[in-house]
Amino acid sequence: MLIFDFSTMYQAVAFYKYVHIEEADVYAVRHLKYCKRLGITGRIIVADEGLNGQFSGTIEQCQKYIADLIADPRFAETDFKIDPCDAPAFKKMHVRYKPEIVHSGLRDPNEIDPSKETGKHLSAEAFKKLKKEDNVVVLDVRSNYEHSVGKFKGAMTLDIENFRDFPAKISELEDLKDKTIITYCTGGIKCEKASALLLKRGFKDVYQLDGGILKYGKEGGGEDFEGKCYVFDGRITVDVNSVNPVIITKCIHCGETSARYVNCANVLCNDQIILCEQCGWEWEGTCSSACKEAHASKRAYDGTGYYAKPFAQGRGEKELTA
Repeated sequence: MLIFDFSTMYQAVAFYKYVHIEEADVYAVRHLKYCKRLGITGRIIVADEGLNGQFSGTIEQCQKYIADLIADPRFAETDFKIDPCDAPAFKKMHVRYKPEIVHSGLRDPNEIDPSKETGKHLSAEAFKKLKKEDNVVVLDVRSNYEHSVGKFKGAMTLDIENFRDFPAKISELEDLKDKTIITYCTGGIKCEKASALLLKRGFKDVYQLDGGILKYGKEGGGEDFEGKCYVFDGRITVDVNSVNPVIITKCIHCGETSARYVNCANVLCNDQIILCEQCGWEWEGTCSSACKEAHASKRAYDGTGYYAKPFAQGRGEKELTA
């Protein structure tokens, strides 16, 4: 059951669904036209294997999109993560056709099919109980820049720059094959492929946190998630833990505890850094003296540290923009 918060004007919505889409590239064109008519902004990936999207709009617009999508039998069981926000979380509407909704890094992406086999899904309460048992490993399958700002207490993290690096890391997990593995990620989409691949590679007892960190925060209070959760929109990070929250990051300049994760204002750098509010203004949103003095390539800092950037296109991809 979807619950809407009418105390704010806008919402940010994240969702995915692994399901085969016939003529997905054609569907992407139609979908962009629909989103444009509706007036939402965001990023939606369409692939033969399904949908992966984040979008934002008024409450009415978001409700309309959700209702229309689940009216299609292929997407009837799609799970949506909905957050209130004070302004649209995206500046434009992008729709991209890709071979995969999450790049697996596999030579043969058909090696796994998340629509048929994945790790067993755990509800928030089931996750809380199971992760405390012996012989259980909680595995974060996100990238370095994501888990550096927040992760579950005691979770195992991997040194990866992108999820496509995950398959190569499985060989380092061989000594965990006799353990119970619980994978987790932001919204669940990466875990579908990570858990499926672990099963394919001989791991026997594999679970995944249903709906990821975002759903856990809403249904389980975010207990034992330390720091903030990285998200792929203008908010950059969001709060998750309302039970026993802690901040695990420090400002890059002054060393004070801070959870403000921003992009360096120097467009040639654009590194994501922890920058407290005071240092943000003092350093004009930059990570170093060199970046601060690079006037020709420095963007105006407005206090948010978020700058819209192009939706990069790769091989086999088709981008449509409104």
